[in-house]
Amino acid sequence: MRVEWRVFRAQARPVPEPLATPRVLGAANAGAFAAVALLGVCGRLTDPETVLAVLCALAVGLGVCARLVAAPGIAVVCWIFLNCAAINPRWQLSWAGYPEAGRIGFLLAAAVLGTVIARISHARRAYRRTTAGGG
Repeated sequence: MRVEWRVFRAQARPVPEPLATPRVLGAANAGAFAAVALLGVCGRLTDPETVLAVLCALAVGLGVCARLVAAPGIAVVCWIFLNCAAINPRWQLSWAGYPEAGRIGFLLAAAVLGTVIARISHARRAYRRTTAGGG
């Protein structure tokens, strides 16, 4: 049995792996439900722009933890809660044409933005680790 001693900081740390897509979509479902429920308690469901802004913030947060492949799923899950709670308060899906496409576009852009932010942040940290250690 041979023991090798290494300096802990000299070891290269890998870039964190994004969460699995089913786990992210489950979090999107639970988070969107919780956000809509909280907005309902606060009486803010009558303003669709407020609900859209909150769900976009949720999509950015979920995008940071997810792969790019999960972004459309995050957008659709958040849009379903937006449509069923704020746009049509009877919890029935409806399609109003261009406004709905725009809302889905905003949610998709937010999820992609979160993913891009995470990838750039991880790449910068990895670059700093390799250049700082190399002297």
